[in-house]
Amino acid sequence: MNRSKVVAVVTGAIAILLSIAYLLIVQFLDFRGEMVPAPTDLSQLEKPSIPIVAEVELAHMERDFAIVRHPS
Repeated sequence: MNRSKVVAVVTGAIAILLSIAYLLIVQFLDFRGEMVPAPTDLSQLEKPSIPIVAEVELAHMERDFAIVRHPS
């Protein structure tokens, strides 16, 4: 076989391997179940506790800033 035929066979083999890998990935993703879209109404989500922590930290920062700004 000359070089161009070897390149064609190798390229074809790579293409077939990639297509089989793609089909396996698609089958795996499809096997996981129905895709559910993200909620569009944010009022249904639980409110995180992070703002409470942020308010407490903000109060500490304001207190520390006031101490630094107005030394006794």
